[in-house]
Amino acid sequence: MLSTAPTGEQFPLPTPQDETAELRRLQALVAEHRAQGREIVVVLGVGFVGAVMAGIVADSLDKTTGRPGKFVIGVQRPSTRSFWKIRLLNRGVAPVEAEDPEVSAMIARCVLEKKTLTATFTYDALCLADVVVVDVQCDYFKETLGNCRQGHAEIAALEESLKVLGGKIQPHCLVLIETTVPPGTTEYVAYPILKKAFEGRGIATEPLLSHSYERVMPGREYVASIRDFWRVCSGINEPAKEKVVKFLSEILNVEKFPLTVLDRPIESETSKIVENSYRATILAFLNEWSLFAERNGVDLIKVIKAIKVRPTHSNMIFPGPGIGGYCLPKDGGLGVWSYQTLMGFEDDIFKITPLAIDINDTRSLHVAELVRDALRNMGKIVAASKIALLGASYREDVGDTRYSGSEIVIRKLTEMGAEIAIHDPYVKHWWELEKQESYPAPGHSWSRFFRNQEKLKDSKVENDLSATLKCVDAVILAVRHEAYMTLDPDEVIKMIGRPVAVIDCFGILDDVA
Repeated sequence: MLSTAPTGEQFPLPTPQDETAELRRLQALVAEHRAQGREIVVVLGVGFVGAVMAGIVADSLDKTTGRPGKFVIGVQRPSTRSFWKIRLLNRGVAPVEAEDPEVSAMIARCVLEKKTLTATFTYDALCLADVVVVDVQCDYFKETLGNCRQGHAEIAALEESLKVLGGKIQPHCLVLIETTVPPGTTEYVAYPILKKAFEGRGIATEPLLSHSYERVMPGREYVASIRDFWRVCSGINEPAKEKVVKFLSEILNVEKFPLTVLDRPIESETSKIVENSYRATILAFLNEWSLFAERNGVDLIKVIKAIKVRPTHSNMIFPGPGIGGYCLPKDGGLGVWSYQTLMGFEDDIFKITPLAIDINDTRSLHVAELVRDALRNMGKIVAASKIALLGASYREDVGDTRYSGSEIVIRKLTEMGAEIAIHDPYVKHWWELEKQESYPAPGHSWSRFFRNQEKLKDSKVENDLSATLKCVDAVILAVRHEAYMTLDPDEVIKMIGRPVAVIDCFGILDDVA
């Protein structure tokens, strides 16, 4: 069986015989680094967060000696979907695309020059660890669009990883869960799994289990958003709390961005969920006011700018065509699910949090309505029109398309019969469309909420704006990319070559003469 990288390069999956040789390779490396006084850190899961976290730990220097103090082993299970990440990492190539040039430079430096980072497919690496950072994805699956209550947290992969981990780590090993999880997961799920595994192995000591969530922000400050930013952490017991504070203090810029240490993991977990739910709620709140403004000729963007002069309201955000990214569309759902599932409450205390998610998930559908109405005013219909979408990513000046509001726009217009042209200067492949049968996971594509989605597998993201716009009937400005913010309306019309409906989701074009 083969694992195919985004570049198309294929790698055969390892055989059982490869496991033995791989463990010997790791043991030799660990012995070499221990002889130099380095701590062995295993990062479990080298995806969007884990790969960069592994690089940051491997790139860190002992704050006393100025020399590398950690040797990092990134572990990824050898599946057809992800084994390629191991091979790329061991070449010094980052397995994630990022606008931040420090990502690729850091990975190459740690693998090829400092020799403080390697990657593997064998879970036996866990036996060698002093610290394990868990970055296994925990998603929230929505069974319907616009009703997040009909959904559930997907923690099975995390549970399985913890079972493996509990059977292999040494008693002194610190386990740090960095994944965003439902509140209570560390105490009610992870701790019992590790405790039972320890008891089964005859280990009498308590597991050293902790939680600290990341605040990763895609873009040009990707690395800094992990290394040079505030962190919240907690431990299951006092020794775990002390060890996680020590570990994070050794790898992060805590001198400038001090740690916030909480008493219990459930407090740390809740902090992440509330933090992102708060932001999602602000965006959902502005949805109804954007509809009010739209129907009454009010420029809401100017209104928001006027309000933001007041310091207490400086965090107001215009929602555009819907919110996206990996966290905001799902994190509140993890809290709602946890309250009823992990903690066993039957009452319904959550009103605002799930409603905000539902509003944000369906806001993009209104963009399709605006396109339909604008075309109708020109005597045209969606099904007989070519529509250009400018901006596929979920936020400006990044290439991250996860849960992008633009995806819902495309899917709804495709369902209505439109021909779609897509442009984004940062996105090479829109995997949510091109690999919708398997991405982000089988059965998880948003295509399941719409009809007639098959042709989207052939979607291409164009880099030539003039070619994208030529002879379209409508254009949607969906993301505030820098390249779009400087567009001249007259030049846009010239590229199109005929009258066009313009749906400007962010007030990008200035129509002042």
